[in-house]
Amino acid sequence: MTPATADRPQMPVEDFEQLAATAPETVTLEFVNGKLEVKPVPDGDHGAIVMWLLKRCMEQRPELALYPDQGLRVEAYRQGRARPDGTLAPEDHFVGQGEWADPDGVLMTVEVTSYDRDTDRRDRTEKRDGYAAAGIPVYLLVDREACTVTVYSEPQDGTYRRRATQPYGEVVEVPAPVSVTLHTAKLKDYAH
Repeated sequence: MTPATADRPQMPVEDFEQLAATAPETVTLEFVNGKLEVKPVPDGDHGAIVMWLLKRCMEQRPELALYPDQGLRVEAYRQGRARPDGTLAPEDHFVGQGEWADPDGVLMTVEVTSYDRDTDRRDRTEKRDGYAAAGIPVYLLVDREACTVTVYSEPQDGTYRRRATQPYGEVVEVPAPVSVTLHTAKLKDYAH
């Protein structure tokens, strides 16, 4: 059996959107790299990390908002569908765009890893590459297994040219167009 890829997806993106629209509230679906994905239900520490980041962004960039779970059309030709844990964009940016918004104007996507077997492939590789292909300037990965924060920036030709990783407790500079500084010592409180 040939594995699904962006070139040979499991289903047309329109079928995925219909399936996702009728999924129960307890299930979050994504369509990344041509494959149907079930996004794990976040635990309390996961939610606390997203809230911590939301507050840091709002303090430093009040004209922006960090939207949790906003659906985005990503990957080459916008054929993927992802729900980042956070999407940083100007306030009211997604008004009128519906469930699956165009990534144009998005400044940063955020993923917080989950403790499941697919997190390596999904958050560290496939979503990162999808966000780069969509031209999203910054991808921030909070890796709970490694206790690190990685900033990917400068997307070009479907990949991020720059990557900077810091352990929890260090200062993380998120480059323009985001331009925020994260003092990550608090993340140690969420490491178990």
